[in-house]
Amino acid sequence: MDLFDHASRQDEATLAPLAERLRPTRLEDFVGQEHLTGEGRFLRRAIQHDQVPSLILWGPPGTGKTTLAHLIAHSTGAAFESLSAVLSGVKEIRETVARAQERWKMRRQRTLLFVDEIHRFNKGQQDALLPHVEKGTLTLIGATTENPSFELNAALLSRTRVITLRGLEEEELVALLRRAVADPKGLAGKVAVDDAALAFIVQASGGDARKALTALEAAAAHGGTRVDKATAEEALQHKALLYDKAGEEHYTVVSAFIKSMRGSDVDAALYWMTRMLEAGEDPVFIFRRMVIFASEDVGNADPRALGVAVDALRAFELMGLPEGTLPLTQAVTYLALAPKSNAVLTAYAAARAAVTERGALPVPPHLRNAHTKLTKSLGYGAGYKYPHNFEGNYVPEQYLPEPLQGSRFYTPTRNGFEREMAERYEEIRRQVEGRPREPGEEG
Repeated sequence: MDLFDHASRQDEATLAPLAERLRPTRLEDFVGQEHLTGEGRFLRRAIQHDQVPSLILWGPPGTGKTTLAHLIAHSTGAAFESLSAVLSGVKEIRETVARAQERWKMRRQRTLLFVDEIHRFNKGQQDALLPHVEKGTLTLIGATTENPSFELNAALLSRTRVITLRGLEEEELVALLRRAVADPKGLAGKVAVDDAALAFIVQASGGDARKALTALEAAAAHGGTRVDKATAEEALQHKALLYDKAGEEHYTVVSAFIKSMRGSDVDAALYWMTRMLEAGEDPVFIFRRMVIFASEDVGNADPRALGVAVDALRAFELMGLPEGTLPLTQAVTYLALAPKSNAVLTAYAAARAAVTERGALPVPPHLRNAHTKLTKSLGYGAGYKYPHNFEGNYVPEQYLPEPLQGSRFYTPTRNGFEREMAERYEEIRRQVEGRPREPGEEG
């Protein structure tokens, strides 16, 4: 390294963001993830014994995925290579593998390949890694905010171990910020930060260490030698909601929204709905989930629910934002408080199971249309009873294939309007089966 390189690296270290300058180089300085790095835990033992397998690090932003990869490489003496799945392709993977092979051949040094946002690799790019991970040419550390089960192919998952990182706790973030205030590579004790300011920054960070350190740096630049809560609020302007529309948090919040409506907790449903809207979610996505919910979770307990959801969507399309939040809120409150039934969902599942297990059973002759003389001679349509020719526009008849006669796919609940449907259903089945009404049977 010449004097110019040395000066350049010093400039880079000075200009680097606070989060980068404070990236720990020892496992002992790593904050959070005690379930992985605490004494006796899996990752600590793997590093100590130099037996770290290929890993997929799954967790929210700012939880230490990149830092852990650097620490593993440093602690095990492996060469560190890094690729961004956004910018790299098969060509870059092959070049990295070639360097790893040469490194092992010449110096017997292993290579750790860190792939940030590995979920963005397509199937071909993931497949390009497989043989080299399997042979041990390199140790793969992939970082992702997405659920690996959905985003990575089974072959790559089978060759790696998925470990889950969690958002940092408030006390962990406070400790990290205090260290940043005092550390010579951080604020070097030149800025005093009030406890109230630290608490505000931590709350605004949502468990994201990088966001917390960036916020602290912004507040220190804004406040000079002293940062109080007002200074922190002014520097940060507002709390950015943790909600990655394409990430795991997206599915977590919408799951909470659906489960709140299913549990008839209208206030919780409104909170999660508003959380999604304020974080920038497309309202049409929320409406689509509500239309599904109206059939899946309300169903015939209140047949009007589906119409309410669809009409609210149409109203939103006419009104747009911000007025469109009104039909959205109206529909959410209606669905949350509506009687619930998942009988529609279970009915389809039961019918589908019968089709899958029994295959394409033949249509009974009396239900077939007799289009030609031949089909008539075969008995198609013979004996069919036209319901409108009978009193009440109903006549007992068998419509299922013979092997399935007597099967029940639909099991209506006794909730809301579905109670009336259940009574009608039982009366029809009683007549079809030719059995007398049971004592006390509803009819």
